[in-house]
Amino acid sequence: MPELPEVETVRRGLQPWLEGARIDHVTLNRPNLRFPFPELLAERLTGRSIVAVTRRAKYLLLRLDDGATMLSHLGMTGSWRFAEHAIDKAPRYYEPGIAPKHDHLVLDLSHPSHGKSHLIYADPRRFGFVDLYDDPSTSPYLQGLGPEPLGNDFNAAEMADKFAGRKTPVKSALLDQRVVAGLGNIYVAEALHRAHILPTVLAGSLVTARGKPKAALEDLASGVRQVLIEAIEAGGSTLRDFRNAQGGNGYFQHRFAVYDREGQACPTPLCPGTVERIVQAGRSTFFCPVCQKKP
Repeated sequence: MPELPEVETVRRGLQPWLEGARIDHVTLNRPNLRFPFPELLAERLTGRSIVAVTRRAKYLLLRLDDGATMLSHLGMTGSWRFAEHAIDKAPRYYEPGIAPKHDHLVLDLSHPSHGKSHLIYADPRRFGFVDLYDDPSTSPYLQGLGPEPLGNDFNAAEMADKFAGRKTPVKSALLDQRVVAGLGNIYVAEALHRAHILPTVLAGSLVTARGKPKAALEDLASGVRQVLIEAIEAGGSTLRDFRNAQGGNGYFQHRFAVYDREGQACPTPLCPGTVERIVQAGRSTFFCPVCQKKP
């Protein structure tokens, strides 16, 4: 599933082309994706202008001039692209341009600066979905989310409040979207390695008896922020068959320290460790057992 850096890459790529654009026509080539399209979606979008392209956690949000918001989740193989042109910050997507049968939603757009274009949502496996809300705060996908890890509300003290007393592994705590929004398996593994914390330690062990963050938790908050910033700058990570709008990849996978590097040498300077893999809650966890420790 795309994580925060991939969705942010999509948002940055689409924003200059969508903000200010008018939706002239909507084509639905099937009745559903993972879920059915919202009732009267085409009718409600037609004639509306897009005033903002934002993101919350792993969701892309298009705010319209009537106050409604269209929410998009990319699932495993979903993508947005333009028929006429590539974009500067290309979203990754699955085998672009070779299977029009996977183009499920098309928005005909008119932009005051860029003219007419066609924005296409494609999704071979159809695990993504689109929803529409008069008030996005009522969306069940957005309710109860934790702070954005790149925002001002995310810090070690805030994490200490969420971690205090928790007897769940720190990796599982970080994947809880109520604790921090947008993190997934890849970037949690990378952040824990940067902070030199074992993924199996209990989240509560990173908090002092007085509820303050230990030094390791300060390092973890910094590690989360740094790895996300670097991943966004690299255009996200491309796994398996994902491609960007030019047919290329995101590049952060080439900078992975531990994710999917089982059996390889730990890249921490002077560390003699070898990356190992375990399974936590049914998902692979990669870490170095030498330089990642208990706090």
